[in-house]
Amino acid sequence: MFNFYSLYSGSSGNSLLVETENTKLLIDAGVSCKKIETALNNINVDLHTIDGILVTHEHIDHVQSLGTLSKKFDLPVFVNQETLDAMPKQKDKIDDKNINIFKIDDKFSIGDMDIKPFSIPHDAANPCGFNIFKDTKKISIATDIGHMNNDILKKLEESLFILLEANYDPEVLKCSAYPFNLKTRIAGPNGHLSNEIAGKTICHLLKSGLQNAMLGHLSKESNFPELAYKTVAEELMLNNYNENSIHLSVANRDKCSKLITI
Repeated sequence: MFNFYSLYSGSSGNSLLVETENTKLLIDAGVSCKKIETALNNINVDLHTIDGILVTHEHIDHVQSLGTLSKKFDLPVFVNQETLDAMPKQKDKIDDKNINIFKIDDKFSIGDMDIKPFSIPHDAANPCGFNIFKDTKKISIATDIGHMNNDILKKLEESLFILLEANYDPEVLKCSAYPFNLKTRIAGPNGHLSNEIAGKTICHLLKSGLQNAMLGHLSKESNFPELAYKTVAEELMLNNYNENSIHLSVANRDKCSKLITI
């Protein structure tokens, strides 16, 4: 068993679940403790059975309830030092025994999963994505990416499943109510990934065995789920793929996704 759920995914808050027969991991805790507890209850997962929380970076839409969850349920937190230092309010709530520091590109294990964090370009202290391995299977979590580069592509290759950011459409972003400086940040090299680049990334990864992709971290103001899906599907067709080449879905902002089994 190697299962994935997106509990919440979007610019307003993010939390993911990866589970095997023996291990359950949350990735980020960017909504309230109550919301995460409710989402897990809806898929029959008790928070007391979670083996740890992986942290991608310190922005509030990824760590809103991190400290509270760790304190309330005695959960280990896995984070790099720079990210931990950049969120003092969360850090103060976490018992020292539950703080586990990792280094980018160094593989570590939690239960029967191996995790390898990799660096991503984003305006945070030391942001990362994750490759997660179970036996011979690999999945990847890659959001909050200002731009795609060859190094990240290499890290994502040979993934059977990926949760990949498709944050914005450039034209919708231009017409959005966001102030100019925020629009510039989102579209900048340390901001977020567009629908089109997400599509091109998926096309590249299909060559190394990608079977399933979920588009995540969509902006509420500068994207739409249907548009993200359509843009990626068009990129697939431009590259001589069709709808049968991959199982493509879009993570919901406010509720749990369907179960993805890898």
